[in-house]
Amino acid sequence: MNLEKYELKSSPDLVYFEFTSEGTQGNIEKVVIYNKLIDQILPIYNLGFGDKNIQTGELSDTVKSNNGDRDKVLATVASTIYQFTERYPNAWVLMQGSNAVRTRLYQIGINLYYDEVVTQFTILGFKNDEWITFKKNTNYDGFLLQKI
Repeated sequence: MNLEKYELKSSPDLVYFEFTSEGTQGNIEKVVIYNKLIDQILPIYNLGFGDKNIQTGELSDTVKSNNGDRDKVLATVASTIYQFTERYPNAWVLMQGSNAVRTRLYQIGINLYYDEVVTQFTILGFKNDEWITFKKNTNYDGFLLQKI
């Protein structure tokens, strides 16, 4: 995806990323963390994304920033998926928002760039308590992606 993105800082193992959102609410520190889910047959990593609490350093995925740069932020988060799966090609990345609205935002992003994404990733959607092949314009409760 050739979209405008923020500059990223990452940990050497590419499981932690930081960047600064610049918009109408000022500069807001953002964090993307890949946490391996325990007791899974497959190597599944949860994609955690949100604002960085400046005092604690922890990620908050419930804050609504409204900084006016949604597309650039989402493109930046997507770029971490490409980097992470390049390093860990067998990993599955679990994407699920902290609420239905945020999950829908991930789905909109996948739908917008589906033709490109599907050439590089296997995409599954979670619906009715099962993982199924992702289809455009279908609502899901979460997503799994793996590099092809």
